[in-house]
Amino acid sequence: MSSPGAHPLLARTGNLRRRHAVNRVMEISAWAAALLAVAVLALVIASVAVKGAGEINLDFLTGNTSNFGAGGIGNAIVGSAVIVGIATLMAVPFGILVAIYTSEFAGQRSGFAIRYVLDILNGVPTIVTGIFVFGLIVAPQHKLSGFAGSVALAIVMVPLVARSAHEVLTLVPGSVKEAGLALGASRWRTTLSVTVPTALSGMVTGALLAVARAVGETAPLLLVTGVFADLVQTDPSQPLPSIPVIIFRYSESPEPVKHAQAWGAALVLIAFVLLISIVARLLSARMRRRLGTAR
Repeated sequence: MSSPGAHPLLARTGNLRRRHAVNRVMEISAWAAALLAVAVLALVIASVAVKGAGEINLDFLTGNTSNFGAGGIGNAIVGSAVIVGIATLMAVPFGILVAIYTSEFAGQRSGFAIRYVLDILNGVPTIVTGIFVFGLIVAPQHKLSGFAGSVALAIVMVPLVARSAHEVLTLVPGSVKEAGLALGASRWRTTLSVTVPTALSGMVTGALLAVARAVGETAPLLLVTGVFADLVQTDPSQPLPSIPVIIFRYSESPEPVKHAQAWGAALVLIAFVLLISIVARLLSARMRRRLGTAR
């Protein structure tokens, strides 16, 4: 019961009790949803670890793939590194330049249009991207290649890099940019010398997250570089093996040993993605500290 002098709005009325009850229910629901999401992730990682940890050894990590019997994923690791590396070299500079233009130089309408197109491109299924690259590069040359796979992954990465870099650049305080302009520097010089270095950690974080997504893409690589020799290849003009394609191939095999190796390859892939995610989180925390200091 409320005190005689309490404000009417603070009285313990039925409406106030109902609002407190609803608020408590929503808090419990949010906690339950968060715990469920973490539990699903933990279940997936634990399942892959239990089924694939027994396959992880030096021979598995360094041996070449094989259609029959025991094999390894050494050539797939090298092939994935080449494909994703070339894709990163193509996507990251282009995406950052797009982000700089949309955040610093573009008008309101043109900036909105470019960001809208990037959002649409980010939502395009990767199998469609693979078909597009197949028709653009593979079909005219009548040849699968690792370069075609890199182009497909670069298309997947560009909107992620550009949008994340744009958001980070917009977080740079206006006072930091105005300080450079006040010293007589031009707009582009201030952008390259002040704005970009301030937001560099955040842009690297976005690039790493884009790499983490690209390294696990399977559909476009199956179309443009899915048939390859079971050898270590580094020439991007030739079809290159990759970990996601090897996982698909091994999982489709009738041999139980191949199924076990598919789990092992999946564990290696998850470990790599988790490592990238941890590095990205550390860089993101550093970015927030730097922006907090700048403010």
